[in-house]
Amino acid sequence: MTDSDGRRRAAELIGRWRAAARGAGAGDSSALTDAGAGLLARWGEPHRHYHTVRHLTAVLDVVDAHAELADDPDLVRLAAWCHDAVYDPRADGDGNERASADLADVLLTGVGVPAGAVAEVRRLVLLTAGHAVMAGDRDGALLCDADLAVLAGPPDEYDRYAAAVRREYAHVPEPAFRVGRAWVLDGLLALPTLYRLPVLAARWEHPARANLRRELTTLC
Repeated sequence: MTDSDGRRRAAELIGRWRAAARGAGAGDSSALTDAGAGLLARWGEPHRHYHTVRHLTAVLDVVDAHAELADDPDLVRLAAWCHDAVYDPRADGDGNERASADLADVLLTGVGVPAGAVAEVRRLVLLTAGHAVMAGDRDGALLCDADLAVLAGPPDEYDRYAAAVRREYAHVPEPAFRVGRAWVLDGLLALPTLYRLPVLAARWEHPARANLRRELTTLC
């Protein structure tokens, strides 16, 4: 990809950020563009291998493709922008999600998004820690389904995802990584359903579970 291609794609993404934020009540200002650029820079940090701009774009694309399934798709889009905005592979537990939710609070308040909408984005970001969504939570369902869409990819794409996650945890010795990764996969497989929205579950549930089980066998 050339530098001009990179600049064009960045401009397109920031345009999507601006549209979602304005749809949620933000004012039209240079601060809004600056906030989007700052978020995009976070997604481009060099220690990221899976939690990258590509992942952000993939989540946004799913949300856009199924926006009619959400109650407030612009808030889901903003939560997608913020959900891995803070990503430190060394963080404990849900530390990244909590830090990302705090960042969302500051950024969205700073650009004029109303307090109620900010609180909802914060709630949605925190859902991505465990992907446990209550029945009837259409916005939470769409965000979490979009975040987990990678699990349902063709086996070669899934394997690239798993390898990218391993690179993000290069500081973890192999035996400890295997234990931790198996715990994550077991937790996902224990969910009653990986995908809550019927149209997505019908397409993704079976291949996602097959991929998770296949990776799990390589860790044991």
